Amino acid sequence: MTWDDLDAHLDRVPGTVSAYVGRLDAPPTWTRHPHAAHYAASTMKVAVLAALHRAAEAGALDLDAPVPVVNDFDSAQPGAPRFACAQHYDNDDAVWDRLGGTASLRWLADRMIVRSSNLATNLVIGTVGLPAVAEVWALAGARTSVTGRGIEDFAARDAGITNTVTAADLATLLGALATGATTPGPLASPAACTTMLDVLLAQEHRDDLAAGLPEGTRIAHKNGWVRGVRHGAGVVLPDDAPPYLIAVCTTTDLDGSDEVEDDACLLLAHISAQVWAARHQL
Repeated sequence: MTWDDLDAHLDRVPGTVSAYVGRLDAPPTWTRHPHAAHYAASTMKVAVLAALHRAAEAGALDLDAPVPVVNDFDSAQPGAPRFACAQHYDNDDAVWDRLGGTASLRWLADRMIVRSSNLATNLVIGTVGLPAVAEVWALAGARTSVTGRGIEDFAARDAGITNTVTAADLATLLGALATGATTPGPLASPAACTTMLDVLLAQEHRDDLAAGLPEGTRIAHKNGWVRGVRHGAGVVLPDDAPPYLIAVCTTTDLDGSDEVEDDACLLLAHISAQVWAARHQL
């Protein structure tokens, strides 16, 4: 396979497929529409995770202190009513089981990543604030990505406030976590970056990028999906080659159905497998 072959294959996919592949701390080996903006889905949760750990390191909060688990949030649209999440749209009943009780921010952040809990995400955003998430994107050197609202904040969505990512920005953010190197300064301490990577390594949704890797291959990653959208971004840690970044964002024109979502997972797995096969040449 050559990168041109992979591009030719992706040219036949209806919609937009973006990608960024390369070593840490090096220019990318292969990109495809790397700065095209896509609806973020749950990939924005990586920036929320980093904002939380930055706030903890600054002494603004205690990751292990209990916080109330509620389902009632301020909208990002000024003057709009407060909003709530729908449990059937979430991926983690464990957080909902604590509704009306408490949970630590550390546990909520873990569930936000490994199970992609929307309720946990909004609780963390409600604690750190959207400006702190914007600061993470800026520090990482993101050019386009924006986290403008919480999940299911429909009043904000209808007002044009949304969450977007690019393949290049997701790779940049994950690279910053993996290396601790950003401009003008590190995103977080080496210890905090290691903790965040460990959370991403524990990801339980493994049906896209991870599915294209040999069994047991370590990948610190986050994926995201809504109808017509499937993204995956991660740091792959081979035993026989240096670590590499891979970020793939897909917004397709295919009819939104479970079958299409399966097709999108297969597409990401195919790309991941092709990159893995070329890992020694990255």
